[in-house]
Amino acid sequence: MAKMPSSMDVCVSIQHPIYCRSEDPAEASRLAQGGHKARVVMTTGRNLMKAIKVFEFGGPEVLKLQLDTLVPVPKENQVLIKVHACGINPVDTYIRSGTYKKKPSLPYTPGTDVAGVIEEVGEHVTAFKKGDRVFTLGTISGGYAEYTVASINTIFPLSDKLDFKQGAALGIPYFTAFRALFQKGSAKAGETVLVHGASGGVGIAACQLARAYGLKVWGTAGTEKGMDLVLKNGACRVFNHRKSDYLAEIKKIAGAQGVDVIIEMLANVNLANDFQLLSRGGRVMIVGSRGPIEINPRDIMGNESSIIGITLFSASKEEMHTCAMAVLAGIEAGWLKPAVGPEYPLEKAAEAHKDIIHSQGALGKMVLLTC
Repeated sequence: MAKMPSSMDVCVSIQHPIYCRSEDPAEASRLAQGGHKARVVMTTGRNLMKAIKVFEFGGPEVLKLQLDTLVPVPKENQVLIKVHACGINPVDTYIRSGTYKKKPSLPYTPGTDVAGVIEEVGEHVTAFKKGDRVFTLGTISGGYAEYTVASINTIFPLSDKLDFKQGAALGIPYFTAFRALFQKGSAKAGETVLVHGASGGVGIAACQLARAYGLKVWGTAGTEKGMDLVLKNGACRVFNHRKSDYLAEIKKIAGAQGVDVIIEMLANVNLANDFQLLSRGGRVMIVGSRGPIEINPRDIMGNESSIIGITLFSASKEEMHTCAMAVLAGIEAGWLKPAVGPEYPLEKAAEAHKDIIHSQGALGKMVLLTC
């Protein structure tokens, strides 16, 4: 970062130099117009940082690395975090493209799942202090940056049992998985859950959580490495969803009972087939979808099945608190360990956005590294 004086300095030279200080660029401009020989020099004392900025919605190419972004200042009940790693989520790409329901004001910096160290605290912050290791479930100024500001109600202590990369894999993946399984899916010990697309960030989280809470966990993945990863993280059975007969294989093993809960990562491809796998009263929890799909309602009427969409944006404060307590307890117990996948430097954010959508198979949580 480049460091400069603490306020805007304006030097106006006419016949005799006049020096003044102003925090207002408009005032500086007015002074400069005092003569044709006027010269204005302005500096700002706030630190500068690298950050990704989006100035227009579009493809990955709209992710622009900026080298001179001002480090944000934490306000009341906020903290400034030195970012070590930031998780990349599929929803980041939907927001960037402008197709997501909620659109941020332009320009903006993407990123919600940050892990790092508190650099500064705002007024009335007592639960955290400078030097604390934390992870976030949201940011105010964006996580694809060297520094970010977050509200104290979206940050949590990061255990020494996890590194910063793992910390960046906690927020959206684990909170979403817990909400899908238990708050909306009403999953119970002894039931069978199929994680349809289990080798990515949310999928691994769902496998670990479901196994810890006593469910029988099945998962799917698209590569041998992905299948191995799913088995190592709580699944007792795994299926290759690139094989043409994998659905028949699942139906054969499930038998007449069927699958109680399906955590669905790609509903626009799989939803119609999911109905063929469900038990009576079975539930499909839609975590991800990249487009429309046509379904036959009769396929869910016979078994009185349910389809429920999942988004953390709809969770209440009480529900988010419950998610947080479950995640923190899992970390402390030692069974909750995020699997980190591909790592990218900040300047390759556009490449990461391409890969998260078009890769042949997910392998853990994708992260951006800033340190």
